[in-house]
Amino acid sequence: MNYPNLISSKLPNVGTTIFTVMSKLAADTNAINLSQGFPDFNCDEQLISLVHKYMKEGKNQYAPMAGLPALREILSDKIEALHQIKYDAESEITITAGGTQAIYTAISSIIREGDEVIIFEPAYDCYQPAIEMNGGTTIYLQLKAPTYTIDWNQVKKVINHRTRMIIINTPHNPTGSIMTKEDMLMLEKITKNTDIVIISDEVYEHIIFDNQQHQSVSRFPKLAERSFIVSSFGKTFHTTGWKVGYCVAPKNLMAEFRKVHQFLVFCVNSPIQYALADYLKDKNNYTGLNKFYQDKRDYFAKLIKNSRFEFTPSAGTYFQLLNYKKLSKEKDTAYAIRLTKEFGVASVPVSVFYHDPTDNLMLRFCFAKKEETLEKAAEILNKI
Repeated sequence: MNYPNLISSKLPNVGTTIFTVMSKLAADTNAINLSQGFPDFNCDEQLISLVHKYMKEGKNQYAPMAGLPALREILSDKIEALHQIKYDAESEITITAGGTQAIYTAISSIIREGDEVIIFEPAYDCYQPAIEMNGGTTIYLQLKAPTYTIDWNQVKKVINHRTRMIIINTPHNPTGSIMTKEDMLMLEKITKNTDIVIISDEVYEHIIFDNQQHQSVSRFPKLAERSFIVSSFGKTFHTTGWKVGYCVAPKNLMAEFRKVHQFLVFCVNSPIQYALADYLKDKNNYTGLNKFYQDKRDYFAKLIKNSRFEFTPSAGTYFQLLNYKKLSKEKDTAYAIRLTKEFGVASVPVSVFYHDPTDNLMLRFCFAKKEETLEKAAEILNKI
């Protein structure tokens, strides 16, 4: 059928996300899927039982726009216990339909035509389209490989009167690096006496390794007063398909956030919010996550230590970068496809996280998998 040309795309350079592409290729070729970031094991049966309980009790209608008060209250207490800052549950915490929605909403609530937003590459792929959709201009700065750290002198050079926002991500997807206390103090210094707003993507806040401490912007009062912080229950509780997250911000920023939120999704799944409010009462349900995933990271690293891939163990998230320079000089996009089709292991090429593809011969592998899945994948990788 021929259709009239009624539109000019608002995102002409955006296609299907690499996560969808590689997961479909994995399914089509029956490959082991270490590409998209989701566990292949179930969440806690207690959490499922709680959701079922509240469904049976009839908690199936609209939740309050900002989220269930009991859930926001317990999040306020949790953040205070972890980071020594008190967010008001009524006016400074909003439950969202996942982290991506929270990021889009925060950008939409602040960015206007002509504003500039600094992001650091490789960057999670939802940042730039949201900036563009709202008329902003993305300013790209590259993290310094192989440690993937921020060059703050570069940041200073690109800040000007049009800079309206800086987006950071720690622990970082796709590299697994983390920001330090010194990084946060530099960000605080650079943004002092400006009207720059921060979005801190902290969806992997509870997945950080080697006794490192998560440096949330909420730990730094002068940053907290200008920051949206985004987090995700899906990453913490192995429920990525539920698409429930939250955003915290000072009252003045959250008021603008909610103006957009109410017309974007209005509210989020009710029985799951009731279940999460109960489940979060036990701190052990999230404080043990670091060890849980560090054990998986270490197990995967042990399995592939004799392979020809080179790597530095991830500092956070449930992703591990592997360099394949001893195996091939192909572009990472081509090698990722061949690795999936010919060998049966799917990964994500890191170059797709750059606006101007930067190929360091790196692939991202998800280790949020059962031991037998990692073992099968490692057996293949070791033979290449």
